[in-house]
Parts: sequence; C-alpha cells; structure tokens
Amino acid sequence: MDITPTPTAPNDLLKLENQLCFPFYAVSRQLTKAYQPYLLALGLTYPQYLVFLLLWEHEQLTVKDLGEKLLLDSGTLTPLLKRMEQKQWLSRRRDPRDERSVIIGLLPAGRALEAQASHIPAAMLARVHLTLPELAALRTQLTHMLTHLA
Repeated sequence: MDITPTPTAPNDLLKLENQLCFPFYAVSRQLTKAYQPYLLALGLTYPQYLVFLLLWEHEQLTVKDLGEKLLLDSGTLTPLLKRMEQKQWLSRRRDPRDERSVIIGLLPAGRALEAQASHIPAAMLARVHLTLPELAALRTQLTHMLTHLA
C-alpha cells in the first residue's frame, strides 16, 4: 500500500492541528503572558522570576547549577544575573574552592521579594483552572517529556 501523499490529499501529519509542538508553543506564550502583571508589579522579568524560584529554595547556587536547572547556557544566564546584581537582589562571587565557578547568592532585597511573590502560584493555579492533582499529573508528564528531549 502506497502511503505517499498526493498533491490533492495533503499529509494529515503536517496539519497544524495535528502537531504536538503547537499547543506547547501557544500555552508557553500564553502562560508567560499571564505571569506578566504579577511580575511587573515586582519589577521582574519571567527569567528573573525563574532564577528567584531556585534561589528562594536553595539560598545560593553556582551559575552552572542554575543553568542546568533552567536549561540555559551561561551566555544567556550571565547578563541576566549581572542585571539582577545591579539591582542588589543577588551577589556573584568566585568559589574559593574553584576559581572557575561563580556562586550566586541572595541579598536581602532579593529575599524580600519572596514574600511579595508568594501569591503568584495560587493566582496562576486559579488562572489555568486546574486542581492540584491535575497540576501534579500534568507536571509529571511534562517533566517526563522534557527528560527525554533535553
């Protein structure tokens, strides 16, 4: 049986509605957009918020660790961290045990943002109309998928 598409019968696999990538792309854009009002009130960009989520959890991390966890290279991360350092949200210092490694740590102004941002997760959960179990299941599926793609 010949499954080669003919010019009059387009390949269904190439229809936008059949693509896995498009809903991810569209949801990613819309989700980031939904975060904007909350982050704007704090003076944060979305990538800065992601850095803070990790630092609020760990207090300090190396640039390498941040990059691995956020799937960002140091060329993308370094300018972002420099801007955050200029706002006195975090500090950057060389690791005395390994001069090649840079440690990122929270400063008081960065720590203070945690309390101001504490309402964001609940607001976003309400915005996407998911229950906690639904969110957990979706996150598990996405993490599994990401593990195979990264």
